[in-house]
Amino acid sequence: MLILNRRRFLQVGSLASAAVMMPKFLKALERGTLVPPGNKILVIIQLSGGNDGLNTIIPYRNDIYYSSRPSLGIKREAALSLNDDLGIHPALKGLKALYDDGSLGILNNVGYPNPDRSHFRSMDIWHSASQSNEYWSDGWIGRYLDAQCKGCNKPTQALEIDDTLSLALKGDSDKGLAVTDPTRLFGTSNDQYFKDLLQQHPAGDDHHSNVDYLYKTMGETISSAAYIQQQFKTYKSAEAYPNTELGKNLRTIANLVMSDINTKVYYVSHGSFDTHVNQEDQQARLFGQLSDALTVFTGDLKKNNRFQDVVVMTFSEFGRRVSQNASGGTDHGTANNMFLIGGGLKQPGVINEGPDLMNLKDGDLQYKVDFKSVYATLLSKWLGANDKEILRMQYPHMDFV
Repeated sequence: MLILNRRRFLQVGSLASAAVMMPKFLKALERGTLVPPGNKILVIIQLSGGNDGLNTIIPYRNDIYYSSRPSLGIKREAALSLNDDLGIHPALKGLKALYDDGSLGILNNVGYPNPDRSHFRSMDIWHSASQSNEYWSDGWIGRYLDAQCKGCNKPTQALEIDDTLSLALKGDSDKGLAVTDPTRLFGTSNDQYFKDLLQQHPAGDDHHSNVDYLYKTMGETISSAAYIQQQFKTYKSAEAYPNTELGKNLRTIANLVMSDINTKVYYVSHGSFDTHVNQEDQQARLFGQLSDALTVFTGDLKKNNRFQDVVVMTFSEFGRRVSQNASGGTDHGTANNMFLIGGGLKQPGVINEGPDLMNLKDGDLQYKVDFKSVYATLLSKWLGANDKEILRMQYPHMDFV
């Protein structure tokens, strides 16, 4: 019997845990089955913590906005004008430039029925695409992976640039992979210890299913990490990405997108936007990081003729309340806005009407667009999937792609 010391046992367990998040079909990619140029990509940026949508897309002609936010409201002369009624936060200069060149779409009043103001519960609802009274253990991107791999001849995958995998990427039979650095993943998974361990335990050589599964998944992880690293080395961006976490993560995504690895969905988080206090400075700082990183990322895609094949979608688990609080911030609210960025948008600009501040419910904005319609549109029209099967219900499609 093989005896493991505690440290090595933990290493094996950690590697196997990572492998659980690894789509099994990655092995097939080692046979060289790469998609041709034109592969449609979805990049999701989660604005964690509940971003304040009213100070993102600003109704600068609305007196209710300013009376509700006497010190927190963005002054009209500071907002970057989008049209006669709405402006964008002054720290989002890069997104304003994308708006001006027809590459940015803005959806207002996005939410869901019977909204929940808990960070964890509302994020679960957005991740799973469930109703607010339903509790699902799988995510909408995970179910996309499950559906696309049923008898398909072209493997697909999703990557989250993070240390842990979000519920959104967890399916029943297939899951995305959480990785911050493909090179580091490759180095860890190819430690000589693991290779020696595998040689001592040929596949199917153990009568204990749990132990056999541990070795099996470890082997899959090693081979899959090698494939990702091989593709990651194909392209190295020459652009000067910001030295922020988001900037580094978008550089990693750009390198993989330009390598033409067969990855359909990338997922990354930014924040926290939980601005109960000192919102003005915190939101401006985070928006500056978002704007700077997206400016370089979209420019990189344009230079490499990939911008028309990529849609970037931003979301947050909820917006903030209309009225500011006594601490220079805002508390948990409901409906919010979303950004859609890409060279293939059919409906850029301000896609729908701005926030309705005259018809609030308990001091909150009321949603007019169910976020699951956004998902359905991207799944069907952009990724070519059966959105009804994945979302377990038919939602209206929109016209932005």
